[in-house]
Formats: sequence, structure tokens, C-alpha cells
Amino acid sequence: MSPKASAVEVEVAGQKVRLSSPDKVYFPQRGYTKHDLFSYYLAVGDGIVRALRDRPTTLQRFPEGIEGEMFYQKRIPTRGVPPWVQTARITFPSGRPADELCPADLAHVAWAAQLGTVVFHPWPVRKADPDHPDELRIDFDPSPGTDFGHAVKAAGVLREVLDELGIAGFPKTSGGRGVHVYVRIRPEWDFVAVRRAVIALAREVERRRPDLVTTSWWKEERGERVFVDFNQMARDRTIACAYSLRANGRATVSTPVTWDELLEVEPDDFDIRTVPERFAKIGDPHATIDDQAHDLTPLLEWSERDERDGQGDMPYPPDHPKMPGEPPRVQPSRKNAANWES
Repeated sequence: MSPKASAVEVEVAGQKVRLSSPDKVYFPQRGYTKHDLFSYYLAVGDGIVRALRDRPTTLQRFPEGIEGEMFYQKRIPTRGVPPWVQTARITFPSGRPADELCPADLAHVAWAAQLGTVVFHPWPVRKADPDHPDELRIDFDPSPGTDFGHAVKAAGVLREVLDELGIAGFPKTSGGRGVHVYVRIRPEWDFVAVRRAVIALAREVERRRPDLVTTSWWKEERGERVFVDFNQMARDRTIACAYSLRANGRATVSTPVTWDELLEVEPDDFDIRTVPERFAKIGDPHATIDDQAHDLTPLLEWSERDERDGQGDMPYPPDHPKMPGEPPRVQPSRKNAANWES
């Protein structure tokens, strides 16, 4: 496949996928083209499909490259969709439905890359049961004054907690300064319950290292600590998946690692050039992620304990409908008797 061709047709997973304008530059800082983007996703095919298979997926598209216009595609396009492309119906917090791309194989990923998709944002659910997550996602987000190294230390505390619970966690770099840890769970609880489980887990990590970790939703309360973004488990909130490229000048990749590797790597180690070589050499550190689905009951018991102790729900994202039991969405510094009551 020549990157100088005006358009080429490639067979992927038994389907013919057209790649137009393969020489268009997508990452100007390093000169990577649409051809490079497309080829990258083919090279990590088993890994990206494992992360996306049967998951409704929002596409972060850059038709003119990462320095051009960007938009999130939450609905499948109305035109030009091959008959083999599969979708899944999801429901937004507003109650409105949408049919999103639902990758069944690598051809779906390649087709999305042809559309200029740089970042893949799958829901933590499967097509068969879109209202009950099967994936617990813990997002360590460094606050100003902290960095990737602090996020790694925070993730290490989480690992201790998960080990005590007998739960297998699978870490990956975010592609930026953060760390993500995924846990497969049984799809028996709705988004509200799963989010509360993440809050309980985050609070336990915070209790063990209050100097390092915070669950404070309000930035003014976080200080120089790593924030555990529990709202990434709210309905319609998504994280760049394993093996997804990130839309930055370095073309970094959100990359699965082992727990031991996490202590040694840097985010810039993993990019559009290095990850295919790594994948070909060692395979996917998340290859066994689907082997066991865990029970959320212990975490939900922690959540009930916390609520009895006065630590109930936390604020939802600002664009999310108000939820039962949610505290006021008012910054602590702006809180007064009048707005607290309202």
C-alpha cells in the first residue's frame, strides 16, 4: 500500500476498506500521515479489537489532521456506511437514544480510521446489555504540581487494595500524564451502582495515602494530589481505550502495561512507531482481561458503610441531569445557606 496513492482499497478481516488521501499529514509535528494512522491500527489489531469488541464507541474524528477541526461522533453517519458495519443503541443521560459504531472486528476499526478517527472512546458496556457495565475504570488524573510518577504511585496503592480483594486490575498509560486501571466485572449493576463502587474504591485509596490521592471533585480542594476521576464511570463518559492513539503532537498511545512495567515506563515511550514493534514482540499485556469477571458486592458494601459514616454520593459532571441523592453542584468557596438549600 503506497502512501502516495490518491486512494487504495485494503482487505481487512474479510472486508474491503477504502483508504482515501493516505498521504494527508495527520500529525504535523512528526509528519505522520493518514496512511501511518491506518497502518498503526492494523498493526495492533488484536489489541484494539479486544478493547472495542461489541462496545458502543464514540469516535473522536480529525478529518484534516489533529490541528484541524475535531468533533465527537456519537451517532453512526447517515451516508456512506458499508452494509457490514455494526451498531449498538445506547441511551444518553437525557434519555435520548443513539446508534453508535459497535466494532465487531478489525474492519470496523479500519473503517473508522478512514473517517479520520484518531481516538476511540468505547462505553464500558457490551452491545447485548448497554445499561449494565462490564468494565470498571479507575482514572488517575494528576493535578497541577503532580505528574505521571505520582499517578503511578497512586495506582500502586490501588493495586494493594485490589490484591486484598482478590480482584485483578489491568493498568495502562493514558497517553498523557495519567494512568488508567481496568477491572472486568459481572454486568449485573447499573451505571449508578458501578459509579458508587468506584467512589468507594477511590475513597479507600485516598484513606491510605491522603497526601497523594484525592477524591475531591472541586479543583480548589485537590491541592497537589492525584485525582481519582470517579465520574468516568457516569453514563456517557468514556476514556480512550487500550491501544488508542491520542491527539497530541507526539502521537502517543494509551498503552497496556504490566504492573511491574508501570514502575519503569514513561508515557512518551509509547507512540505510533514504537507500540507496533512492542506489540509484535511481547503481545498484549491485557490478553487475559476477559478471563474473569468480578463481583462488585464488596465495593458496594464499602459504599453503604461510607454513606452511614456521612460520605454519600459525589457531584456528577455538569452536563449530567441531577441525580437522586447527589449533593449540590456548588463550589465550596461559593457555598452559602441560600444555594446550599436550593
